[in-house]
Amino acid sequence: MGASAEMGIVTTGMAFGEPRSVAETAGEYVTDPEVVAGWGYETYHRVADGGTATDLAAAAAREALENADLGIADVDLIVVGNSDVPEYLGWDSSAAVARALGAHGTPTVLFTQACAAWSLALDHAAGAMALTPDTNTVLVVVVNVAGEAHTNRMGFNTLVASDGAVAAVLQRGHPRLRRLASAHFTNPEYADLFRIEYGGSAVPEPPAGRNNLDVDPLAAVYRHFGRDPERFQGFVEEINERLAAVVDQALARAGRDRDQLARLIFLNDNQQAIQAAADAVGLPVERTNAELARGLSHMGAADQLICLWQHIEAGELALGDLVALAGVAAPGMHWFCTLIEV
Repeated sequence: MGASAEMGIVTTGMAFGEPRSVAETAGEYVTDPEVVAGWGYETYHRVADGGTATDLAAAAAREALENADLGIADVDLIVVGNSDVPEYLGWDSSAAVARALGAHGTPTVLFTQACAAWSLALDHAAGAMALTPDTNTVLVVVVNVAGEAHTNRMGFNTLVASDGAVAAVLQRGHPRLRRLASAHFTNPEYADLFRIEYGGSAVPEPPAGRNNLDVDPLAAVYRHFGRDPERFQGFVEEINERLAAVVDQALARAGRDRDQLARLIFLNDNQQAIQAAADAVGLPVERTNAELARGLSHMGAADQLICLWQHIEAGELALGDLVALAGVAAPGMHWFCTLIEV
């Protein structure tokens, strides 16, 4: 049996929080809204008070199953990716999503590797099909809800965090939207970058009078590099160099090359970062998700699959097009790429 099974995406479903204007609300999150304005975002999405990541994930999954004309009983495996703070500690959100969908006895798996979770979820689905002949239909659900008690959605990184979920129904042998190959790279030197300081087993309680929102993650990054501009610039260059490397590695595994790429779907990052990613891979920014990113903002691990489907619905991808879904996950740092043939 081969390393992975032939599989394709049958359909997807999506669920977003309520849309909010970046320009009108940036002052609620940061002291200098002009900095955020320079990132190029227009809209982000925020769950209503009392809403949860499980609610969004289940809504996206129900839509995907309905679009595929399937019921939860037709699903052989549920794979969930959650790229932000979980609702509870010591808790498996994949089981919670399965319960919300009415699944009974269906195996579930949870991936929490930040923005790379969706790529690993597709890898796991392919591996499960290769290893288990009776695994034919897999439901992959990826969700991001910014935990505003722990992170500032406009101050955690140079992007705007957004709440959304996407679900994809994958089937063995499906001829469209085929997963061809993937590649991943981790630099463990950066394991502590962008971590949330308080609440884990190492430091369960913050010092008196402090909380996670008092910690500036970007300042911690600068400290990591000894506040040396040259070392920090080297880090920025490494981000794009390694991105190009994982794209090339995935292409090589699929027997393809960059000249065959129709589109690069990156994170819904700021406009400057998407331009840099496009330059690294050698594509014009018009053949990326840059415009979609303006209205969606960064939905963590849900970015790539949401943008893939929206590009298809907009008629911007055609049968046979080769698409690189790639990005960088922090904390980590992890670089990742999955190739999809439309």
